Amino acid sequence: MKITVKLEYACRILCELARRHSRGELARIEELAKIEEVPANFLAQLLGELKSGGLVVSKRGVQGGFLLARAPDRITLRDIIKATEGELLELSGNHGGRSGRRMRQVWTELRQLVAERAGSYTLESLSVHREAEMYHI
Repeated sequence: MKITVKLEYACRILCELARRHSRGELARIEELAKIEEVPANFLAQLLGELKSGGLVVSKRGVQGGFLLARAPDRITLRDIIKATEGELLELSGNHGGRSGRRMRQVWTELRQLVAERAGSYTLESLSVHREAEMYHI
């Protein structure tokens, strides 16, 4: 399983929107692109997918922008993955041979474990509420 750039960008953008959520503050594409270092043209497409996935809403006009569709504690990493990538660990459908049935069982178990764990992380828990985190060595 590979974590795509698209998924990484989606998580970072949604974390920024989570930081603004309690203030009801809208974020413009240009701001988000600069803060999270995401190319603006790619970000526009990504925000469209996140909107279709029910994770963000947009407001048009001079004072417009994007904000979370629901509270950060009600959006999980699993929701983000599903909106940007689809199902976790899609199975190939090729389960032939002597070991095929067992491998299908293992992949299914892994998919369930990853889905459960991804569902335990919310945007609330992922977003950093301080300007910089402190790291201790």
